[in-house]
Amino acid sequence: MDLETAVQRVCSGDASAFQEVIRATRKQLYRVAARLLGDLEEAEDVLQESYVRAYNELGLGRFKARSTTQTWLYRIVINCSLDWLRARRRREARYEVPVSIERHNSQLEARMALRELSSWLADLPLRQRTAVVLKELEGLSIQEISQLMDCTVGAVEQYLVRARAALRARREDEENGTI
Repeated sequence: MDLETAVQRVCSGDASAFQEVIRATRKQLYRVAARLLGDLEEAEDVLQESYVRAYNELGLGRFKARSTTQTWLYRIVINCSLDWLRARRRREARYEVPVSIERHNSQLEARMALRELSSWLADLPLRQRTAVVLKELEGLSIQEISQLMDCTVGAVEQYLVRARAALRARREDEENGTI
């Protein structure tokens, strides 16, 4: 069953068809959340929250199919991720968050790579980071990104230009030993 058919079935009251929606989109949506958040466990939580929101929206008949289901789900994950990041900043402002020691070696390498990438992306404003993740890491078109971010194509292009300039400057600073 394809994604659009599964969504139609969910909208028609077939709750079991939502499992097909999850199977068809889980990997891509998890990857986006992980890259935006920089944390695999938080990405899992955001993905679950996103699926709950999507299921509720489908059940209430709020999905109007103005975009593809995939685009709509990306938008939910991005919004949930941004909400999570804002909440994280509020929590971290109140409490110092201890760094946990990882227990699972199989996830340790993935976490280290994600942290390295996240350290580069962390300094970018949220909209720039979102644009870079969606364009460079997820391979979406600028038009798709503008729909997901609810902004103009020109705005997305500016986010990308500014983000690339900031990342280039950081790389140069690291190469010159000024960081």
